[in-house]
Order: sequence, then structure tokens, then C-alpha cells
Amino acid sequence: MDFLAYAMGTGGAGNGSQGSGLTAFVPLILMFAIFYFLLIRPQQKKAKQHKQVLSSLKRGDRIVTSGGLHGVITGVADDSVTMEIAPKIRAKISRSAVAGVLGSEAVKES
Repeated sequence: MDFLAYAMGTGGAGNGSQGSGLTAFVPLILMFAIFYFLLIRPQQKKAKQHKQVLSSLKRGDRIVTSGGLHGVITGVADDSVTMEIAPKIRAKISRSAVAGVLGSEAVKES
């Protein structure tokens, strides 16, 4: 029966278990760091840049919407933009629907 008592004892394994618990988290920490620098950070940077573009919209800018419509801004309000998609055809869209600014064009008054 003495051999059962030795088999159930921890022996010298108690000291090494704390170190192995920490080393088990190192790959998880490395994966999070990789995801942060490759996915999360660039996405935040792009969202910040898009927000700045939306806040700087002005009359005469050529824009494209997220639906694919191209046009020229003829009016700007707080949360909406009026754009001319063809001569004498205007559409009022939400600022958040603007996907990007293509450039500026002088708007002819009619």
C-alpha cells in the first residue's frame, strides 16, 4: 500500500505548474496582438478618415454613394446632402450614404 501513497503525491510537479499556466496564455496574447495590428487598428483608422470626409462635404464636390450613384453636391444640411445626378434631377440622401468624394467641380447656377 505504500506505493499508492507515492503515486498519488504531487512530488516536484507543483513548482512547474505555475510557469506552464503563464506560457499557455502567451500564444493567445500574440494572436490578439496580431489581430489588433492587422485587422482592428486599420479598420479604426479607415472609419476615422471616412468620418472626416463626411464632415468636410461641401457644395460642388463630386461624390459616389454606397449604392453606386454618382453626382455633384448642390446642397448640404446637418444630416443630409442634396446631390444632382443628372441635369435638373436632384436627390436628397443621408450623409452616411456617401461612400467617397471623387473631386470638385464648379456647379453652374441655373
